[in-house]
Amino acid sequence: MKVLLLLLLSPLQGVGASSHREEDFHFCGDRNQTQNSSVIYEHGPATISIKNTAQALIIKRPFLPNRRNSYYKYSLPPALGRYRFCIYWFKANRTLKLAYGKQSFLLGGDPSSSITQGKERQKTERTSASIFNVSYISKGGKNTSLDSAPEYFFPESMPVWEQDVEEQLAALDSLIAQPSALAVGAMEQRTLRHKLGELEKMLAKVELEGQNQTFGKATVHATILRVQPPQAPQHLAFASQREEGGEVHGFAVDLPSSLFVMAKEREEVVEHRVLLMDINSQTMFQDENSSHVLGDRVVGISLVDMVVTNLSDPVVLTFFHNQLPRNVTPLCVFWQEDSIAGSGSWDSYGCTTMTGVSQTDCRCNHLTYFAVLMVSSPEITYIHRDYLSIITYIGCLISALASICTIFFLYFRTKQRDQIMSMQIHMNLLGAIFLLDVTFLISEHLASSSSEAVCRAGGLFLHFSLLSCLTWMGIEGYNLYRLVIEVFNAYHDHFLLKLCLVGWGLPFFCVTLIFLASWTNYGPFSIPVYESIGGKSTNATICWITSPLIHNIVNLGFFSLVFLFNSVMLGAMIREILQQNKKGRKLKHILALFGLSILLGIPWALVFFSFTSGVFRLVSLYIFTIINSLQGFLIFLWYWTMVLQARKSPDLQSSSDSVKLQPNSSQSHLG
Repeated sequence: MKVLLLLLLSPLQGVGASSHREEDFHFCGDRNQTQNSSVIYEHGPATISIKNTAQALIIKRPFLPNRRNSYYKYSLPPALGRYRFCIYWFKANRTLKLAYGKQSFLLGGDPSSSITQGKERQKTERTSASIFNVSYISKGGKNTSLDSAPEYFFPESMPVWEQDVEEQLAALDSLIAQPSALAVGAMEQRTLRHKLGELEKMLAKVELEGQNQTFGKATVHATILRVQPPQAPQHLAFASQREEGGEVHGFAVDLPSSLFVMAKEREEVVEHRVLLMDINSQTMFQDENSSHVLGDRVVGISLVDMVVTNLSDPVVLTFFHNQLPRNVTPLCVFWQEDSIAGSGSWDSYGCTTMTGVSQTDCRCNHLTYFAVLMVSSPEITYIHRDYLSIITYIGCLISALASICTIFFLYFRTKQRDQIMSMQIHMNLLGAIFLLDVTFLISEHLASSSSEAVCRAGGLFLHFSLLSCLTWMGIEGYNLYRLVIEVFNAYHDHFLLKLCLVGWGLPFFCVTLIFLASWTNYGPFSIPVYESIGGKSTNATICWITSPLIHNIVNLGFFSLVFLFNSVMLGAMIREILQQNKKGRKLKHILALFGLSILLGIPWALVFFSFTSGVFRLVSLYIFTIINSLQGFLIFLWYWTMVLQARKSPDLQSSSDSVKLQPNSSQSHLG
């Protein structure tokens, strides 16, 4: 009978037990007490949490630093049954009060209930139990009912202390400093950026004693700038401490007044909080291109509880650094997060770059994480770039026309010369050069079209044309091997058909495989173009391979193999010529070697000099552009020169399509 009476009275016992002062938050619920149990009050993360078990009601909240290791335990009434309890939070004096049945507990207020940290860990196994008839209310809000559950969290109700921020920063520094962080994958980067997001949430709520405050001692530093609304319309400036010994000595931020005007129009707040994140590691911000940022320095700027874009006046972020190498150009970029793929990339949209000898100014119309990307620079002025562009377009146009003319001439000539194999290989190479010239000429125009599918098709066909050109250069080298190295030229059935399957089929297979791997591998590809005057930058867009990694592996790798093989073949040809050493034929041999070099693509090796710097690089770029854009025209000139040479010297047993050499052991031909 006594137990039944307690069951009837217990729902009413905790209702009036709160203080007369108005609480900032309270939580109420019913708990079935099925055995002797207690209340455990301990330090937790930056939330208030209430967890019910059969053995104990566990309440956690962040403690002040001087009480961080405290752990409190209170005994509950021994009578079993359902109890109504309420938890009250008073922000003014940072206290929690528990009303449980008829009893009331000022949590953490009784030192005799405190247990040492060692005994705290002697925990027994607990069985979760649900809390019923749950409701909570925040100050100025409405009473809200919740479903039954064994545990509840209220992240917005509890303050965050400075030591909580320092602990979170230390944990993040520790993760970044781990050896495995040097080669983190996409998943590890997402984890680190998630931790960074949690840190930002803590900084938005941390209790500060002063106006501004900086946290952090190692890799990540965080600065909070508090701005009162009356002061908000004024611009805000901040400069970090100067550092010596590193590539970047510090940074300065200038926030425009329009930023705070925008914030005031959107929402009435007691104060604005500007968060500045200074991160001395690029570990969390690595894109698929492994881009390198200046000094591994990433600076984040944000306004709490606001996404800031399209500012009328730009935010100015200045990086102070050592004098940069001549072969790199700084580019202001921001981190673009891809929420679907879980990765990210560096982008320069909305930012302009102003460069100086020892500083770089980034002017951006939004707030996020910024850095200065180190981009390889050709170290030439925009005037030279214009000249190179003109040479390329004129050269490709002339080369395409010359290739067609030479193909027609060889086609009719091969009928008269009994279908010489070398001529047919030359025709296929010229066809590949013609396709490469034409697709390159229209690539930039396709990129400016509104259809992305058309640009992807254009990029795919341009890549196919390039690989076909390289493949037929390799076949030219193989044909030279047959004519010069082999003592006996064996006859092969359908030999030309097999060569065509390799020359056109291999490139088709490669581009198809790349496209099937990901259709985004082809499309608009932007190339930053920098002007030495004013430090301005624009993007030249063509339809091409969007992944630099694929370009480096497939194109440069394949060309390196072709170049190595053809160089050996050219060396063998030079050796045969030197062994003959016939007088009166030097001009003939020089012309033959010049034509062979063009056919074998030897001048394409100048692309390797693009990794150099200075005047030498500028000269190599001009030579590369002139020779290779005119490749079809040079073959045209070489062939007609050989024809005229043969007509002038009929006594020489040679022709425009073959030069007969007679070494000691074999008869060799140049086609």
